[in-house]
Amino acid sequence: MLTGGRGRGVGAVVGVLLLAAAPAAAGTLLHPAHADDVRGGQQAVIETLKLPQAWRTSKGAGVLVAVLDSGVDPGHRDLAGSVRVGKDFTEGANPPGTTPSRLHGTYMASLIAGHGHGPQGKRGIIGVAPEADVLSVRVILEDEEPGFREFNSAERFENVVAKGIRYAVDEGADVINMSISKELATREERAAIRYAISKGVVLVAAAGNRGDRKVEGDFAPYSYPAAFPGVVSVGATDGELRRATFSNWNSSVLVAAPGVDIMGAGPGDEYWVGRGTSQASALVSGVAALIKARHPRMSPPLVARAMADSATDRPPGGYDTATGFGVVNAAKALAEAARLAGHTETAAGAQAQDPARPLAGGQAGPVKVIFRDERRVTVYAAVAATAGAGALASLAVIFILVRRVRRASMAQDA
Repeated sequence: MLTGGRGRGVGAVVGVLLLAAAPAAAGTLLHPAHADDVRGGQQAVIETLKLPQAWRTSKGAGVLVAVLDSGVDPGHRDLAGSVRVGKDFTEGANPPGTTPSRLHGTYMASLIAGHGHGPQGKRGIIGVAPEADVLSVRVILEDEEPGFREFNSAERFENVVAKGIRYAVDEGADVINMSISKELATREERAAIRYAISKGVVLVAAAGNRGDRKVEGDFAPYSYPAAFPGVVSVGATDGELRRATFSNWNSSVLVAAPGVDIMGAGPGDEYWVGRGTSQASALVSGVAALIKARHPRMSPPLVARAMADSATDRPPGGYDTATGFGVVNAAKALAEAARLAGHTETAAGAQAQDPARPLAGGQAGPVKVIFRDERRVTVYAAVAATAGAGALASLAVIFILVRRVRRASMAQDA
């Protein structure tokens, strides 16, 4: 991920951007699993998100989810035919002829749109939206890649996330997953996020994996792009659906999803187990894809509201900084989206929308949209209209599986 300014070495950098996976101490990468063992290992997540019930309504057909990450292996048997390889914004950092590892990106893509393999697709990884397509946009390097140092230090690689967002929007993405994080907001990223929202694209990002670290004000660090207004910031829960100890807790968190011991695909038909807000973010991006498949014209604020209003395991009082409005439930989110489909929010992104014009042929009328505040949770229309506004700069570091994928100007950890 990117830093707030020019990248420097991890640890000394003011704004290290990292992948949203597990801290090394908290999330040991287990041995690769056999393909026929994988689906059983997914059952807890499938049940928590109520995917079988959701799939009666939508499987994500016709939706394009951009995965801004380290690259996706399009040949993995659980993703074959569903991946379009897009632009590599890291090009030139690695020596010519270097094959990118693409571990983290493949892992995230499988959680979003894996379709399994074998008879009736019953082996391997099944994603939340198995009929959705993936656009792979490479915006980070993993630390074992030879160009890692160059990528972290060269000025030309600054703002690759902002460029990746704009590229994904222009390529027709309906949802953008960003299982990445950084500590400082930049003008270019704010503008890119505002652009995406104005075009109706849902942005989902990992809240970060520094939940064991408090900053002034008694909350965990903010990370970006998750903390930008208009982005669905996702925290991670453990097997008991409580906040995972590594998951950032602050007022940016909108919803949560499982993030501990999550099965996923790796390059070369491998399978991995990991933990982090990266995985939680990918699962929520899959739910957003289910909604967009059913309601293609639904605006980002309403998609976010559908997921938040229908969340289960809600905290006392309805909201807290640990899991936001609760754990996303795909089946209930689709039902709530259907209810909201006849309404329109008063604004989206930089462009106000006519409140008298209905969405998808439904009845007109403004609908309130969730707004997150540090000290209180209120509900406002047009949360996305503030996507270009300034955001609080703070510290955030995230991890990729057991390895740190760091970058100064683009370090990784989530």
